[in-house]
Amino acid sequence: MTRYLIRRVLILLPVWLTVYTLTFSLYHLTPGGPWDREKPIPPQALEQMNRKYGLDRPLWQQYVDYLGGVFTRFDFGPSYKNLSRSVGDIITDLFPVSARIGVLAMLLAVGLGIPLGVISAARHNSLTDRCAMVVSVLGVSVPSFVVGPLLIWLFSLTLAWLPPGGIDTWRHHILPAVTLSLFPMALLARATRASLLEVLSADYVRTARAKGLREGLVVRRHALRNALIPVVTIGGILLAEVLVGSFYVERVFAIPGIGRYFVDSVTSRDYPVLMGVTLLMTTVIALVNLCVDLTYAYLDPRIRYG
Repeated sequence: MTRYLIRRVLILLPVWLTVYTLTFSLYHLTPGGPWDREKPIPPQALEQMNRKYGLDRPLWQQYVDYLGGVFTRFDFGPSYKNLSRSVGDIITDLFPVSARIGVLAMLLAVGLGIPLGVISAARHNSLTDRCAMVVSVLGVSVPSFVVGPLLIWLFSLTLAWLPPGGIDTWRHHILPAVTLSLFPMALLARATRASLLEVLSADYVRTARAKGLREGLVVRRHALRNALIPVVTIGGILLAEVLVGSFYVERVFAIPGIGRYFVDSVTSRDYPVLMGVTLLMTTVIALVNLCVDLTYAYLDPRIRYG
């Protein structure tokens, strides 16, 4: 297991370098610069700003300098949009907000999606199964930027039960977490249903039924654990997505998270923030995938990592 973890960490390094190289290239190939304003900046001031932040250097030197700062000092540089703050400070302040919403959304998705899929598979072709699949289809089909305003209209403007935006109290977390959870919940429900139906037709499950075990016990003890392996794979992808991909939800609910700041940084050409957040997302996705692989060994003892 230790050797496997070391190999996975080492694999992360070329992935990081590839993402960094592609991101750096795309940002600098895009027309415009970080100091572009509606009112042009005087040439002398523009030259001073470029010299201060190293933008007057050759691209290869900018590439090496930024990479060296990240690896040697874990320094992602200053923000061009907010010159008084570093990218590290911005990530430290804003990423926990996005992560909190993402974790809450994923807890809702797992807590509702997997039981919904289990019930749907256990009652295959029943009215319950059809209703569950209708709910999952709606969850997959309706995008979050449509669900969010609808929930605000219903629960904030019409019923006045929940605040429409912000992140001040626990009540502010409910609507964005629900909005973000609908899509992963629907996918988990469909994946759980499909995987469990396949496992329930296996020989060892029929043997368990022939021994006289109750259907609920057959599902829980013999079928569900094996059925969860492909579900964990999909769940890992969805977890990474909700942790780093809540841009629309943060915008709709005015949440001061890293996703909303990232979108604003694209329009302002804040290269250090874009680079830092991109590398952060790469790391989160890689770590989530590693946790998914380790979960396989727990669900199926036959899987071992050397």
